[in-house]
Amino acid sequence: MSAFHLSRRSVLAGTAAVAAVASLPSVQGQAAAVTPAEGGYRWRNAVQGGTGFITGVLFHPSVRGLAYLRTDIGGAYRWDDRTDRWIPLTDHLGWDDWNLLGVEAMAVDPAHPDRVYLSLGTYAQSWAGNGAVLRSEDRGATWQRTDLTVKLGANEDGRGCGERLLVDPRDSDTLWLGTRHDGLLKSTDRGATWKAVSFPAAPSATGQGITLLVAAGRSVYAGWGDSDGTTGKPNLYRTSDGTTWEAVPGQPAGTAAKVPVRAAYDRHTRELYVTYADAPGPNGQTDGSVHKLRTANGKWSEVTPVKPGAATSDGGTDSFGYGGVAVDARDPGTVVVSTNNRWSLIDTLYRTTDGGRTWTSLKDKAVLDVSETPYLKWGADKPKFGWWIQAVGLDPYDSRHVVHGTGATLYGTRDLKHWAPQIRGVEEASVRQLISPPTGTAHLLSGSGDIGVMYHERLTASPSRGMASNPVFGSATGLSLAAAKPSYVVRAGWGDHGNGAFSNDGGKTWAPFEAQPDVAKSAPGPIATNADGSVLLWSFGTANPGYRSADNGAGWSEVASFPKGAAPVADPVDPARFYAFDTTTGTLFASTDSGRTFTARATGLSSGDTEFQLVGAHGRSGDLWLSLKSNGLYRSTDGGATFSRVAGCRASYTLGFGKAARGASYPALYMVGSTETITAVYRSDDEAKTWTRINDDRHQWGWTGAGITGDPRVYGRVYIATNGRGVQYGEPVR
Repeated sequence: MSAFHLSRRSVLAGTAAVAAVASLPSVQGQAAAVTPAEGGYRWRNAVQGGTGFITGVLFHPSVRGLAYLRTDIGGAYRWDDRTDRWIPLTDHLGWDDWNLLGVEAMAVDPAHPDRVYLSLGTYAQSWAGNGAVLRSEDRGATWQRTDLTVKLGANEDGRGCGERLLVDPRDSDTLWLGTRHDGLLKSTDRGATWKAVSFPAAPSATGQGITLLVAAGRSVYAGWGDSDGTTGKPNLYRTSDGTTWEAVPGQPAGTAAKVPVRAAYDRHTRELYVTYADAPGPNGQTDGSVHKLRTANGKWSEVTPVKPGAATSDGGTDSFGYGGVAVDARDPGTVVVSTNNRWSLIDTLYRTTDGGRTWTSLKDKAVLDVSETPYLKWGADKPKFGWWIQAVGLDPYDSRHVVHGTGATLYGTRDLKHWAPQIRGVEEASVRQLISPPTGTAHLLSGSGDIGVMYHERLTASPSRGMASNPVFGSATGLSLAAAKPSYVVRAGWGDHGNGAFSNDGGKTWAPFEAQPDVAKSAPGPIATNADGSVLLWSFGTANPGYRSADNGAGWSEVASFPKGAAPVADPVDPARFYAFDTTTGTLFASTDSGRTFTARATGLSSGDTEFQLVGAHGRSGDLWLSLKSNGLYRSTDGGATFSRVAGCRASYTLGFGKAARGASYPALYMVGSTETITAVYRSDDEAKTWTRINDDRHQWGWTGAGITGDPRVYGRVYIATNGRGVQYGEPVR
């Protein structure tokens, strides 16, 4: 899950794998040359509850109640057993480090309970930054960081594979790090420095490389994801001396054992369990298997619970791979494995208590309670037990405490029957739109990737109505409120049963548009309603014209003069006015006839950059603010005829408005941008003459350029859209 796109990276040659070593606490960044917020700000998540792919969960083998969790774009977390919630560990990563919010792997040291390690890097593409390793001596309260010269891929195919980071079982000072395209790295100083070491398999520029590292006794095993699965093409290697690696003899071959996905070691029986699939996942798997290796004598056995490929009752094929695996530290021969990408019969966990001779599907008698996160019903009557299950954990101190990650949550059970999200504290939504209504029950409506639109009647609990339904959207592409009639809201997005909807009760309930343009299904884009809700404008990408409706979506007409691909913006006061910024030419277009025609006004503002934001000041007609990223912030007070650059803003990525400060006549401005060198969150109470930085170095959340808005009813409260850490909201500490 992510708002960014994927491409490819080249192989980095040579043995050096360290660019720089930095000794940093969890608080990083430079001091902003602006006034700090008096008394500071308190930052929290607007609770949604998970909402993203849980790629790994790791119980500490020697500390009761200690566990860690990783995500593909939303950082890492530590379980706090006292408060029954997850604590975010990587919110200190700032704007320039957005690529490090994806966690490729985690490792703990069984002999030193306070030590934890993370390997970070969301994409391995040429346009993404290099990876990094964080190491902590206090369970992630503070970190030291080493920047690598290689790239990692926490949000690419294979992100749900096993941990690619491992503390050597022979020596706590030695760590191993498997990469996708640069082979195997080794550190002998607890992660401070790294270098490439000899490994039998050659890395490629497009493959998976090392998919897992696991300790089995005093040996280390490594999975290799680039084998074709045939005999003679090994995909599992091991070292017994920490120097020499060899292919494991007798290992399984064939399509069902092409990619070793995860592995777990039963120290009582001295058996290594390995899950396999024909692709790394989480998508694309159609075949898989489970095997175990008795490490004492090298004997392999297949223990696959159910073989993929059987016909289903609807005439399809039960195709899937195997993903997660966990062994019971207290009960020899007890193992849990997961299926993955099993869409026909739905993914499950299989559990054995006899070393794989017999298995029981835990899904079959599972009772799911998602009352804490109702969106998991996805507009249906019942939630799914799971999908994209590649993270499985078994509590070493409680044999009946099992957890498994999905594409949106972490389910847990304490009795192997009753399951509920064990997700408090984890927020991973990639948020695209924010609205804070001036009236009504909810102070916030949000639109996100994958989970559509939510109505937040409370900020401290997952929305009771779940995702907006009728219709249900996967990803939201537009969200707009009529400024003079705030009970009227419209939304757009990707859906199978319509791509646009309206609400007459502020977003509590919805109804689909009676009709929609044909192009809406293949290219739904931003949508806007004018100030009184009488006219809608809908954009459908750079290849299509905009469309207008004056009857609440019953009929649509093409607007030829609307700049293709632009986001429509309604004037907050005048229902006859709309605006649109053409990024290809840097031209502001305006309409004064309720969106029927658009004409060019200010020109030459910026061109070629598709990421910008145009907003109108609350309660003012023709008062426009244009954020042009590194080109700064511009303002127009004449409806876009002319713009002036705002002094003191070196860069502006997103801007919003909130309730005015006491004694002020102009609404408060909130901005993600920079006044000098650091990109941060700012507030201005005097029309951008001066700015106050309101976040701090502990609260940065990577990339935060999608949206920001203040609360029109609560001075000082601000909502921020993040790419992987959900909606963050801040309030002054009084």
